[in-house]
Amino acid sequence: MSDPFSILGLAAAFDLTNSEIERAYLARAAMAHPDIVGNDEEASRIAATLNDAKTRLLDPEARANALLEVFGGPSKEADRSLPDGFLMAMLETRELIQAAVASGEQSQIDTWEMWASQERMRYIAEVTQLFDAVPIPAAKIRMTLNAWRYVERLLEQMKPGTNHSPD
Repeated sequence: MSDPFSILGLAAAFDLTNSEIERAYLARAAMAHPDIVGNDEEASRIAATLNDAKTRLLDPEARANALLEVFGGPSKEADRSLPDGFLMAMLETRELIQAAVASGEQSQIDTWEMWASQERMRYIAEVTQLFDAVPIPAAKIRMTLNAWRYVERLLEQMKPGTNHSPD
C-alpha cells in the first residue's frame, strides 16, 4: 500500500487531528484539479489516491496501521498475535453481545455499545502512547491493533443484520 502521510504531505504521526488531515487533503486536491493537471484521467487518478489517503488517515485504526507500516512494523497478515487470554474473553463477550442483540433490548445493546466505545478509546490512548515511545515497540503495537480490530468488529456486530467475524 502507498504511504497516506506522504500522499497528503503530512508528517508520519498518529496524533494528527482531523482538521490537519482535511487541510492537507484540500491543499493537495486543489493542485489535482483537471484545469491544473491538464488531463481528466490523471486528475481522476490523483483524486482517487488523495481520497483513499484521507479516508485511511481519518480513521484512527487505519491511521495506526498505516503508521506502523511506515515504521516497518509487521502487517496484520504477518502477525496475528493477541494478548494472553484476550481471545477467550472476546469469545465470551461476543456471546453476550449476540444475546443482547437477539433480545432486542435496546438498553442492553446501548450498554454494549458504550463498553465497546470505551474500549476503542482505551486502544486509541494505548496506541498513542506506544507510538510516542522511542524506539517504537512495533510488535506491541501490532498486538494492540489486532485486539482493537476485535472490538471494532464487535461494534459492527451490534448493527442489525450483521454477523462479522474478526479478520
